[in-house]
Amino acid sequence: MTLDVAWLLPWLDRFLWALARVSGLCLLAPVFGASVIPMRVRLGVVVVLSLVLAPLASTAPDVLDPAGMLGLVGQIVIGAATGFVLKLVFDAVQFGGGLVGQSMSLGFAEVVDPQAGGSANVLGQFYLVLVTLVFLAMDGHLRLIGLLADSFTSLPPGGPALDANGLHAVLAFGVQLFGGAVRVALPAMTSLLVVNIGFAAISRAAPSMNLFAVGFPITVSLGFIALWLSLRSLPGAFAALQGDAWGLMRRLLGG
Repeated sequence: MTLDVAWLLPWLDRFLWALARVSGLCLLAPVFGASVIPMRVRLGVVVVLSLVLAPLASTAPDVLDPAGMLGLVGQIVIGAATGFVLKLVFDAVQFGGGLVGQSMSLGFAEVVDPQAGGSANVLGQFYLVLVTLVFLAMDGHLRLIGLLADSFTSLPPGGPALDANGLHAVLAFGVQLFGGAVRVALPAMTSLLVVNIGFAAISRAAPSMNLFAVGFPITVSLGFIALWLSLRSLPGAFAALQGDAWGLMRRLLGG
């Protein structure tokens, strides 16, 4: 059995083009780039996706040429920008959960964040786990793979990478990190604001009362009730943030 090098080299080019874009995406995208997943598993996912998507990639220019090497860097940037946009949505929800925790006087309650490698508010991590499960239940990971597969047709490898307008759109989308956090946390924070206003009125009526000893357990108890009631609005807020993110990702990938 002889190996046809003339057939192998074009296939290797296609694989490298797909590998560059897929690796950039999996570097920052939620779920795919989770640090809690072993490195070998993540590497296997990247290689398998690249093998599946390699037939969709073009072979021009040659990856061994200087233009081809620059093109590979551009493909990594395209994938990383796409994954970063989706990551901002999850960070916005996590930030909103942290705001709820601060309103409940649970700002001191922190857990280890395996994503960032540090500590994070416990309610922020709770919200992050919830939206991750919602994302997987809605087949968001399959939708992301489908969008990546379509991008090899709408934005063929070897063509122009992200321009200044695309990078500016990604940076401008960072505003969603704060706007989305407020959207997620607003129902619970509004309820807790009413509670704090009530404590302010009590402190004026009875200045000698120790509000810290009385108000802390009441704030935490009512905060959990407000949290439970506000969870109904979490899927809607997350879906709205996702809609904006999918629209931007399609524009970045030429869709």
